[in-house]
Formats: sequence, structure tokens, C-alpha cells
Amino acid sequence: MSFIASPLNYIGGKYKLLNQIMPLLPPSACFLDLFCGGGNVGINARADTVIFNDKNAELIALLDYLRQHPADDIAAGVFSAIERFGLSDSARHGYAHYGCDSSKGLGSRNKEAFLALRRAYNESRDTALLYALVIFSFNNQIRFNRQGEFNLPVGKRDFNVRMQEKLQRFCARLGEIDAVFRTDDFRRIDLSALPPDTLVYCDPPYLITLAGYNEQGGWTEQDERDLLDFLDRCHAHGLKFALSNVLQAKNRENTLLAEWLGARGYRCHFLDKNYANSNYQRKERQSVSTEVLITNYAPPA
Repeated sequence: MSFIASPLNYIGGKYKLLNQIMPLLPPSACFLDLFCGGGNVGINARADTVIFNDKNAELIALLDYLRQHPADDIAAGVFSAIERFGLSDSARHGYAHYGCDSSKGLGSRNKEAFLALRRAYNESRDTALLYALVIFSFNNQIRFNRQGEFNLPVGKRDFNVRMQEKLQRFCARLGEIDAVFRTDDFRRIDLSALPPDTLVYCDPPYLITLAGYNEQGGWTEQDERDLLDFLDRCHAHGLKFALSNVLQAKNRENTLLAEWLGARGYRCHFLDKNYANSNYQRKERQSVSTEVLITNYAPPA
């Protein structure tokens, strides 16, 4: 199956697992992507209305920006930033023009220009600049410090042909659906306001893993309990839900999740996640990680 990839490489994104996840998500009138991140799951949902929800307000503003503007206009804004700050344009000139190759990347060439772009965004909060910043940042990711400043370093790539194609496909799909953008805390969502045929998809921070979104108490055991209670309420309200999570990772077990799953009897689908290409140390790569999708419904036939 061919899936649309987000032009935002948000940490924890599920693009590489879509071929296993999407067949387990039935069509619905409304799809609530509760922790949407870059939107890889929501953008591929089989639904007329897709609600992209995330507590990161800058991320949601950026996704909404992609919806409100044609892809060609967004690309023109990126090229304008490239010219303004003196960033590389490998799609037009190639790597050799900058004294670089594909394996080494363009980081050293773009570092000073990138820092100038980053300062300009942090001062202006211009969403168009934020998208250009994401393109040139480390792994095309998004990260803000406690002061709300974008703080990722420069990356190896630029606005290459692949990135331009991702933008075009993502924006085209946003134009085909009724896309809604929210920053609601899941605990405050009014389930009665959702259409009866709503599928709630959750990809929260994983309690037993350490990542940029889960550092310094970013997701606590109480958050996990609150989310499981929320899913129980979805079930009681007659809504379908699907939860991405891990039962075990790096020799740790999510006993809270396992006990909840055993007590409720929801369906657990085990996914095959390959860490062979990750940046983890060899010992960590070889440790067991049990990625699952938990649903309160039978998988589509």
C-alpha cells in the first residue's frame, strides 16, 4: 500500500508502521488523531473528517498553515527563505556545487545560515519561517525549549525533491478532507460532541521509553492512567478506539498497560518494529521492544 508521508518528521512518528497499523483501522465518519504529531496516521485515515489534535500549539499552527496555503505557495516561501538567509538548494544546484556529497550532507555548509534563520523565527514566530526551519533542522524535527524557542541544530538535508514531493502530497490530501486542528487536553474532550461513528486513535508518549517528548516527566504514570480511563470512557460511549504503545522496551515492562489490557479484555495486535536502522547502541538495538496496537473492536475483514 502507498501511504502519504508527513513533511514533518515528528519524534515517534508512525510512518514506518503504517502498513501494519492502517489495515487495523476501519473507515469512519470522523477520525480523531489524539496525539497527532506530524499527522502520519491522520492524513492516511479513511474518514471524511479528521481532527488533528496535539498539545504542541506551534505544531498545530504549522499543520493548519499547510492546510490554508497551496503547496506551491508554501514552497515559494521556502525558496524565499533560502535566498534570504543564503541556504543551500541542492535540488537546483546539486551537492557538488556546495563542495559536499549526499553521505556527508549539507550541515557544515548551512550551519551559520540556519542559525540566522532560527533566530529570525524565534523573534518573529512567523509560521512560514518555521516550516523552512523544520526543513533545514536535524532530521526535519520540531523541538522547543522551556522558553518556547526552537532549539534544534542544523540538519544534513535541504528542500530536496523528496521533501517537495512530500509537501505536495500532504497538502493535496488536506484539501480532500475536512481537516480540523485542535490543542485540547484529552482529559477535557467532550465525547458527546463527537459523531457516533468516530474512531479515536492515540499515539501518546510511551511511559517506559525515553525520547525528546518524554524527558523530565513529560509523560507520567498519572498521565498514563488518565489516558486509559479516557479510553474506557470512549468504549462506554460506544466509540471505537485504537491505542499505539509498547508493552515492553529495553528490558522494562509497562505493567500498568498490561494489567489494564488483561482486566478489560481489549484486543491486542502485535506489530513488527525493526530497530536495525536506528541510532541506538548495539546492545539497546538487540533488546526486546514489543510494539502493539490495542483496539476495542475486531479488525476489519
